[in-house]
Amino acid sequence: MFPRALLWSRTDTAGAEHVTFDDRRGLTARGVQVANDPIPYACRYELYTDEGWATARLEASAEGAGWLRTVRMERAAGRWRVTTAEQGDLDAALRAAGRTAAAPLPGIEDPDSLADAYDVDLYASPLTNTLPLRRVGLVDVAITAAWVLLPSLAVVASEQTYTVLGDKRVRYASGTFRADLDLDEGLFVTNYPGLATLG
Repeated sequence: MFPRALLWSRTDTAGAEHVTFDDRRGLTARGVQVANDPIPYACRYELYTDEGWATARLEASAEGAGWLRTVRMERAAGRWRVTTAEQGDLDAALRAAGRTAAAPLPGIEDPDSLADAYDVDLYASPLTNTLPLRRVGLVDVAITAAWVLLPSLAVVASEQTYTVLGDKRVRYASGTFRADLDLDEGLFVTNYPGLATLG
């Protein structure tokens, strides 16, 4: 049992994220994310950091009608190890929903491309925005994150910046995307415009 819990409601699609966690010595968290876009799916995950809030392990499973994917990511001695499994046919489910783009394979072909990543960023998860903020503090920072896409569970290296705008407010940017995030005392996101709100 974990001592704390948070619930975000999605504002971009029907969905939510619920997580129970302990953040007294790094982060240990167990959560579930549900969403209706691009197809209905649930993602269950367990996330562990070291005491300095660098990600040590992420285990995630994404499941929908007729398909199931899993990914396990472990970081040790500066290197990532990524293993995956797949059952059913995510592409068939996407086609049945009228989606034409094929889903990328789960995981990453070259884990060494994540060599500079200390943080994972689970797609559309406000929780994982907290990881670099707690790791380096509330300062302007540029990071490389291991971005885990949903529902495919493909993993890509993502260049991201956090710029402090004021007390408990930061601007997150990656490529051409930007969002001004509101934070609570623990640097957890309370409002992610266009994505989710806490409570």
